Amino acid sequence: MAEDMNQVEVKDLNVGDVISGKVTKVEEKQVYVSVENSKLDGIIPISELSSLHVEQASDVVTEGEELELSVIKVEEDALILSKRVVLANKAWEDLEQKFNSGEVFEALVRDIVKGGLVVDLGVRGFIPASLVENHYVEDFSDYKDKTLTVKVVELDREKNRVILSHRAVVEEEQKSQKQQVLESLQVGAVMEGTVQRITDFGAFVDLGGIDGLVHISQLSHEHVSKPSDVVEEGQVVKVKVLSVDRDNERISLSVKETLPGPWASVTEKLSVGDVVEGKVRRLVSFGAFVEILPGVEGLVHISQISNRHIGTPHEVLKEGQEVQVKVLEINENEKRISLSIKDLEENVEEDYKQYQQQEESSGFQLGEMIGDQLKNLK
Repeated sequence: MAEDMNQVEVKDLNVGDVISGKVTKVEEKQVYVSVENSKLDGIIPISELSSLHVEQASDVVTEGEELELSVIKVEEDALILSKRVVLANKAWEDLEQKFNSGEVFEALVRDIVKGGLVVDLGVRGFIPASLVENHYVEDFSDYKDKTLTVKVVELDREKNRVILSHRAVVEEEQKSQKQQVLESLQVGAVMEGTVQRITDFGAFVDLGGIDGLVHISQLSHEHVSKPSDVVEEGQVVKVKVLSVDRDNERISLSVKETLPGPWASVTEKLSVGDVVEGKVRRLVSFGAFVEILPGVEGLVHISQISNRHIGTPHEVLKEGQEVQVKVLEINENEKRISLSIKDLEENVEEDYKQYQQQEESSGFQLGEMIGDQLKNLK
């Protein structure tokens, strides 16, 4: 009688049927399940538990767990079942939908293999090394058991081929973020950025998804020979937005305009009558511009360069020359300082005249003193 009942039950189940089963026992290489409305034992071989390699069954299922299974073989005393087939069928349907829509989803990295990463999606998914990040990765060991956002870039059910990309997701996110930052930028805004790259003509600063250029002339109020003298890669700097070209995605920035100007409180550092050292920065037809403080230049008018008549400043001075100058006038509001070299020459002449007068008043001359000594020798 029992055999007849089993025969009836067995005839009701066919290869390909999807049934529910409850795990009753977990062995190392197989799992036993009880099948509803059947007195036959259900057996899941370890190879049918997952699309990926499984070392032992307990890594995948636990006793008492309810599973959806596919019948892959009907034997007289048991049903051979597969969890893998059910998961794969559902996975392919889901992946086809995600592939067609371009959906971004999460996947757990199960294994690191030569050439990339393996994920379990119900079917085996592969992320090639070149599609993991948008930069070179030397060692992928840290990616094991890590969840990545991915999208399907290639799908072929007949070849059981599923190619995924995390890089595509990262690049899309960066593009979106770049556009958002570009749209939000306003000329005159002051913000922080990170120096990404240094060139001969300036530094590129990341504003959070898009780079802007700080030209060498905008790095400091002082003269800059090369950008690396002022900034370094990875440095966080404050910048002011000078211009935004959204069509060509070009942004001009300035570090200089976020710093206190060299003319700030210049009258606290200089006074009329001060004698200071300076360097000739520019020679023009009407005089010489001399830098007397970092970023602060004063004009030595041609009439204040020398006591003798000169046709051009080039007759007396050259660019880069160190000179002593006297401060004649300071106009902080208009950022103008008048300087003189001639006045210092006059001081030298005056000092010499005073020396001569002192000699005369002392009652003897140098020549007389030498003459007396010569007489004594005779």
